[in-house]
Amino acid sequence: FTGNVKLKGVIVMGEDDSTHPAEMRLFRNIPHMSFDDVGREPDQTFSLNRDPTGELEYPTKIARFSNVYHLSIHFPKNFGAETTKIFYIGLKGEWTEAHRHEVTICNYEASANPADHKLEQITPQSHFIS
Repeated sequence: FTGNVKLKGVIVMGEDDSTHPAEMRLFRNIPHMSFDDVGREPDQTFSLNRDPTGELEYPTKIARFSNVYHLSIHFPKNFGAETTKIFYIGLKGEWTEAHRHEVTICNYEASANPADHKLEQITPQSHFIS
């Protein structure tokens, strides 16, 4: 995404036959994910129903999907066909602009250097006792 998304729901439309996906797995914030990475634990898994009209919305766990900047969706199985057909994937949520942190260079003093902190006294005083 071009910003951060609070993902609230997903809609999946497919054919009304055995090519419709039967399961959906969501992975959040894993850039450059490949099929080698689908063995890891998903953030949420859904058992899907056939939905050729896009009327079913699958709600996500908002606590897990409140700050998503990258979303990977895996469809591991369908209803028995050799191939899976997906016509539409709809995402419902709230987009906010991504907060990018700039590089900050700071210097910290472990202990103060007295030469760096000279004070001019307004009224000079003598420390002699007579």
